[in-house]
Amino acid sequence: MKVTSILRPCLRPRLGNSRCYIPYPKYQTRKMRLPYIADPPPTATPEEAEIVQRIQTRRHPRPLQPLDLTLLHSPPVADGWNSFLGAVRTKTTIPQDLREIAISRVAVVNRAWYEWAHHAPLAEQGGVSKEGMNAIKTEQPLVLGETQKHAELTDKQWAVTCYTDEMTRNVQVRDETFAKMREIFSDKEMVEITATVACYNCVSRFLVALDVGERNGTGPDAAH
Repeated sequence: MKVTSILRPCLRPRLGNSRCYIPYPKYQTRKMRLPYIADPPPTATPEEAEIVQRIQTRRHPRPLQPLDLTLLHSPPVADGWNSFLGAVRTKTTIPQDLREIAISRVAVVNRAWYEWAHHAPLAEQGGVSKEGMNAIKTEQPLVLGETQKHAELTDKQWAVTCYTDEMTRNVQVRDETFAKMREIFSDKEMVEITATVACYNCVSRFLVALDVGERNGTGPDAAH
């Protein structure tokens, strides 16, 4: 596959007025970099069959997804992934709008448009307006307490958007940002929000590196 690079600004600590840029691969053709496992997935042992069954159970009534059919090249990895993602997606106390905003913002910052295509509609189902989603899909850095809050989002939605942005771009989170989050979220909520952002950074990096779903080089509008 032929690859060229484009540059995007990043929000990272830097010296003076110098600007930091990260090269983005720009894919001229889109094709998943590994073959998907056949569906239904072949299994070599009873343990592998149990792993496939657990993943199918979590996905039901939907079929196995391209992500599953990639992860199942390594059944133990797929099994651990399924357990972790299942807990983050279905067993936390975070309301749907905040959870899906966090996942969608990770997708925007990392340009994981396959992830965006799956989770932006869930954010809207959770009550986020289309105007609010337009604010979330901006590719400019969003800094809590510095970037003007978008009127389409509630205080909690905006805080999660900015926290996700900073955590995804920089890994480290400023004390000012964390203090503002602590004013509106409990300790349990902070753990769950942070785990969700961390989890879906993992997901997005896997998706983009392998181009799972063939979305690299498209964008949020093309992904809908």
